[in-house]
Amino acid sequence: MPGVSLGETGRAQAARVAERLSGARLAAVYSSPLERARETAEPIAAAAQVPVTVAAGLHEIHVGAWTGRSFVELDADPLWATWNTARADGQAPDGERMQAVQDRVLQELESFRRRHPGECVAAVSHADVIKAALCGVLGLSLDRYHAFEIEPASVSALVLWEGGGKVLGLNGRCGA
Repeated sequence: MPGVSLGETGRAQAARVAERLSGARLAAVYSSPLERARETAEPIAAAAQVPVTVAAGLHEIHVGAWTGRSFVELDADPLWATWNTARADGQAPDGERMQAVQDRVLQELESFRRRHPGECVAAVSHADVIKAALCGVLGLSLDRYHAFEIEPASVSALVLWEGGGKVLGLNGRCGA
């Protein structure tokens, strides 16, 4: 949800990601609009000597009525069980469907590809959004969303071309 900033651990993780990507010759750094993503993107952009550009398509999933609720509270909601077992069909009350998330993030990534042909860019987003993008590139059903992990401040790498792409790396950790 908005208003959540990185703590000390998150800032240290962001610095390690920036160090890992420092040799990548990034043409651009894009970020979700949420504070914690922008704070993660800032050291990456500083190392690359480019600005952070906010990209709406990288925004976190809108979970509607579930925003701010604890997992303990959500365990009593039958829609929560569906969301976690059938992600392709699940939806938070007044929230965004996972297919809509996947569509928007893939459209955003395609716009980066068109803007930066042959160049490397960084896109800072959130685990669920990254998983949706990876499922799309890999041709996996969104129900396979739980088949892999995306940890905070990890790096996943894609190469995209018109009409497709492939995953070069998944959930690369950047130190402890």
